[in-house]
Amino acid sequence: MRIIARRTLLKFVRTRLGRRDHGAVKNAVDAWFDEVRRAKWRSAADVKRLYSFASVVSADRIVFNIKGHDYRLVTSVDFEKGIVRIKWIGTHKEYGRIDIKKVDHERR
Repeated sequence: MRIIARRTLLKFVRTRLGRRDHGAVKNAVDAWFDEVRRAKWRSAADVKRLYSFASVVSADRIVFNIKGHDYRLVTSVDFEKGIVRIKWIGTHKEYGRIDIKKVDHERR
């Protein structure tokens, strides 16, 4: 899969600098990125096979748990084109305050 935009993930990891869990968050985000980059998803069922705890919210919105259930990653997936767009990443608490279907990394 092609992932747009990695810089959103990197920027988020930088915001965790100096915090106790920075290394764990970085490792979890990097692992997710590497796994998804190698994936060849054709449907949400393919996603669920690799990430059983992912939440398929709508036809184009999938939420991943990062670092256990501490962080959420909202994506938009175009299976036909093989593209995963990062829409939002944040803590579990912040996740409770967003509209999953409308959130976009540039409007965060």
